[in-house]
Amino acid sequence: MATVNLINVSKSVGQTTILDKINVSIKKGEFIVVVGPSGCGKSTLLRLIAGLDELSSGEILINNQCVNEVHAAKRDMAMVFQNYALYPHMTVYDNMAYGLKMRRFKPDEIKKRVTDAANLLHLTSYLERKPQVLSGGQKQRVAMGRAMVRSPAVFLFDEPLSNLDAKLRTEMRHEIRRLHQQLNTTSLYVTHDQTEAMTMAERVLVLNQGVVEQIGTPQELYQNPATLFVAGFTGHYPLNTFIAVFDKGNATIQTELGPSYPLPELVGMLEDKAELTLAIRAEHVQLCTSSNPQAIAIEIEFIDDMGADKLIRARYSKTGEHLSLRISAEQQLISGQLYVELPKMKLHVFHRQTGKRIGEWRE
Repeated sequence: MATVNLINVSKSVGQTTILDKINVSIKKGEFIVVVGPSGCGKSTLLRLIAGLDELSSGEILINNQCVNEVHAAKRDMAMVFQNYALYPHMTVYDNMAYGLKMRRFKPDEIKKRVTDAANLLHLTSYLERKPQVLSGGQKQRVAMGRAMVRSPAVFLFDEPLSNLDAKLRTEMRHEIRRLHQQLNTTSLYVTHDQTEAMTMAERVLVLNQGVVEQIGTPQELYQNPATLFVAGFTGHYPLNTFIAVFDKGNATIQTELGPSYPLPELVGMLEDKAELTLAIRAEHVQLCTSSNPQAIAIEIEFIDDMGADKLIRARYSKTGEHLSLRISAEQQLISGQLYVELPKMKLHVFHRQTGKRIGEWRE
């Protein structure tokens, strides 16, 4: 196990900044997931830590020792790639053993390490097979086994499940979590899939255009997103947003939809008539009756029946803007028009220009 500290880590190519002053401290044995859209710098960050790319500025510390000038082979890290990079002419055993042979380990030690890893990964009966006869999930486990036998200080995963189908991805997510619990090796896992991030991570680092938007536990990101980007990138269902204006004289937030809300507990100062973005998750929108003083009329466009629940896509009758809401599968819909309430305790308040969170309601 090792600690990993990134201090003002930046990477530029020509005039293009790929990563801009990344700061993060990873504890021994921690499982950190780096998530963000394609092109935000996730894989570049992993390659910098691995030593496969050179920093433009900043420092990378492993166990408090700067490794900026240390060759990748000397950093005691093992990487699992998106493409499995298995040697097709070698058996599973030889693929897993190859790195140890290159490091001149003794045959008995190689056999023990490969056997132990194969037992953990349920690959014992496949050791004499070649990669072309294995399923995608089995190939991924071989690639993980090849990394495991080295007993590295840090595991680096670069979107390892993106080539698998949905069922296999779920199984492999559980497999990787189980292995981490057993091995307790410091791990960095890169993905663009927020479901992987939220279900696997102890902490999640959200990257956007080379900048850290937020780092925290999955629940911290879900309950208290620091920016509108983080709010939209976390959660299984779509995020609903609408414009509001701060009315300083009445100490309220006025919306185009009709309801107004009392002033939340603010972070910093707000100018009168400042434009805000209010956001609420589809699962937090509540159906109500037309007699509710906070009721908002909506018109149903279509319904996705997802088995255990339904996702309704609708429009606000007043503004025509879209709204998504989740209801239980058993709920019966009477007509094409419904009324909903947007509970203030589930609303997130962001500054419209900066996208940063500026407040919340406590009660």
